[in-house]
Amino acid sequence: MDAAMGLMRRMPPKHTETTLSALISLLPHHSSDLLSQVDQPLQVLFDAESEKEFILCEYNRDADSYRSPWLNKYFPPLDDAPYPSPELRKLEVEANDVFSIYRDQYYEGGISSVYVWEDENEGFIACFLIKKDGSKTADGKRGYLQEGSWDAIHVIQVTPEDETAHYCLTSSVMLSLTTSDDSSGSFNLSGSIRRQMSMELSISEGHLCNMGKMIEEMESKLRNSLDQVYFGKTKEMVCTLRPPSEIIEMRLPQT
Repeated sequence: MDAAMGLMRRMPPKHTETTLSALISLLPHHSSDLLSQVDQPLQVLFDAESEKEFILCEYNRDADSYRSPWLNKYFPPLDDAPYPSPELRKLEVEANDVFSIYRDQYYEGGISSVYVWEDENEGFIACFLIKKDGSKTADGKRGYLQEGSWDAIHVIQVTPEDETAHYCLTSSVMLSLTTSDDSSGSFNLSGSIRRQMSMELSISEGHLCNMGKMIEEMESKLRNSLDQVYFGKTKEMVCTLRPPSEIIEMRLPQT
């Protein structure tokens, strides 16, 4: 199992589904662990009744059906399906409205979904999802890439106490981009990163405010890490192996 997880961490996100399927066929007795621990690129389904798209994941799935956060219905319909309590459903609706505004301001488009459900420890768990398609064929803004996607998964476990609550946030980001230009040729970059943070916060301003601040802080850290690790290191390697003509001319001795 450790070797399988190590392999999955080293695979590009766009090959996650193929690799995961192969590992499950090799390790069928670890299939449940692999499916629960491996983050896969997010998929989208259209809710015809609300005329909105929502994101599919393990947290809104039951059997082969997925629950829409807009109408609180399963697609396709499912009997005896689990639903959040009225109190958590109210929080879920409010979180989806607020997170849509956050998504538009930070991502300038894309799709977001929030799901909330009860926890066994008298608390609750909330999952915040964002999918941004940056390809030329995307409906969102700034689709400049040949192919490109940003999948963000934020799962927060909330344990209320007297006047405070303990928040444990686990965030994962999967990035994949491909460019194809006559002057620079083809270039592909993909990877994933996962981080975790815990905080003890007052609930005077509400759970949604606390969770939003943690996600905003975490996404800022993840973007900086991706910029330094992936783009920074890649630029350093490319400039070392294939330096620009201006640098080559500076290095050549004058004759």
